[in-house]
Amino acid sequence: MNQEINVDGPERNQDATAYVGNLDALMVQQQTADHGCKSRVALVLIDGLGDVSIPSLGGLTPVAAAATPNLDALAHAGVNGLMDPVEPGLACGSDTAHLSLLGYNPRIYYRGRGAFESLGAGLAMSPGDIAFKSNFATLDKATGIVTSRRADRHFEQEGPILCAALDGLKLPSFPNYEVRVRYATEHRCGVVVKGRGLSGNISGTDPLKDNRPLLTVVPLDNSEEAKHTAAVVNELSQEMQRILTSHPLNVRRLADGKNVANVVLLRGCGIRIEVPTFFEKHGLRPCMVAPTKIIAGLGLSLDIDILEAPGATGDYRTLLTSKAVAIARALAAPLDVPPNVFVPGEYDSKPGWPGGYDFGFLHIKAIDDAGHDKAVMLKVKAFEAVDKMIGQLAHLLWQAESGGNVSYSICVTGDHSTPVEYGDHSFEPVPFSICCLKDFVKAIGGESIIAATSMDTFKLPHVSDEGFESPERIDVGKRWVRATAGDPVTSFSELAAARGCLGRFQGSEMMGIIKNYLQLY
Repeated sequence: MNQEINVDGPERNQDATAYVGNLDALMVQQQTADHGCKSRVALVLIDGLGDVSIPSLGGLTPVAAAATPNLDALAHAGVNGLMDPVEPGLACGSDTAHLSLLGYNPRIYYRGRGAFESLGAGLAMSPGDIAFKSNFATLDKATGIVTSRRADRHFEQEGPILCAALDGLKLPSFPNYEVRVRYATEHRCGVVVKGRGLSGNISGTDPLKDNRPLLTVVPLDNSEEAKHTAAVVNELSQEMQRILTSHPLNVRRLADGKNVANVVLLRGCGIRIEVPTFFEKHGLRPCMVAPTKIIAGLGLSLDIDILEAPGATGDYRTLLTSKAVAIARALAAPLDVPPNVFVPGEYDSKPGWPGGYDFGFLHIKAIDDAGHDKAVMLKVKAFEAVDKMIGQLAHLLWQAESGGNVSYSICVTGDHSTPVEYGDHSFEPVPFSICCLKDFVKAIGGESIIAATSMDTFKLPHVSDEGFESPERIDVGKRWVRATAGDPVTSFSELAAARGCLGRFQGSEMMGIIKNYLQLY
């Protein structure tokens, strides 16, 4: 059972370095205390998990229509509920939702998503720097209309080239400012402006919809800093357009009939947030697998170690097995060697925490992409791929639990709903399930079943909605005997979770639920 760590005592008056060292010592003490079993948890966060009833699925949601025996076993053997990531009725973004879920009130701590994107892309930020979440887009120079906010979703080869051309650009009217640009994923990049007298309280240039005019940055308050920053960023936008328009890569794209990436849309201006670390707040040493840069940057802002996971891309091409392996190794240490961790502003990674992590956060983006792309069948099949990865994660953690003195739990939930009918975020709640591993193993059919799980890597399927017929849902209640006396839920879906013993709760309560659950094991 976990030892309670008090972070509100007199240690807060000590030197910061000594305080952090004291926390590290407490964690080591917690990891080695007694000879009892310590509890650790893997949280699988499915971006865009929730949905609405789809007529072509016979009135089911995509996750309810998918064949997901592992997710169903988890729900069947664990405890469940419906969660509003921030609050009921709010269609939230991933950044504000993740802050809420991890225990940080976004109304207090949120300072724009630009810093998250840029940190995740590898740009170090200092106090006073501003950053933007940015897209390579296509601008009709004659009309000033942004014809496509995403110049190309598959920009992995060309994006870094254009970022290199923009990195370090000089602003003629503001030569004392430094501009850094780093490629993120798909059509996205991180942009940081370094210098004195900057304000994060400005608008952006992104019109947020195709076929709308490129916006002019304006101050959002009457301060001189905000007015000055707006002028700096407007010149930055113009200089980026100038460099991109004449770049040979865009000249070639134009000749090939492709969208040119001749503008960078700047939005979500923000500064790096200053908050208590995740460890200080929860007493759990955290790690994260998050190829999606905005989520990785958010994790870095909370002092969460970002694990290396080769082949994990944060899009449809991702290797889910690699994510499962990275989280399992991190949670299994010291029985296994944890992966290296990412360091912003440096090209070399550093070793992971040798004693192992208590909280492993595994982020999956592809489900959200399918919702935004209005791809019904792709979202269904992507859930089935995630379910396969859950089985692999459970297999690896069961090996670690069988060989050590750590008990594991798996938690699965989402950060918001992205219904395929809407193609955007909405306010529907998302299912939440948490289950201790030994009960999951019983529910799935025993040790022989979990031991036989294939660890072969796989890719998400390429599917379309043409010729799709509604699938028949597996009746898990007929296949499995209840392993715990948790609640009457027998499958993982929005409607099933509504019958769970946790009821309906807000995302700010999630970490408390997880920590209380770990105390039981």
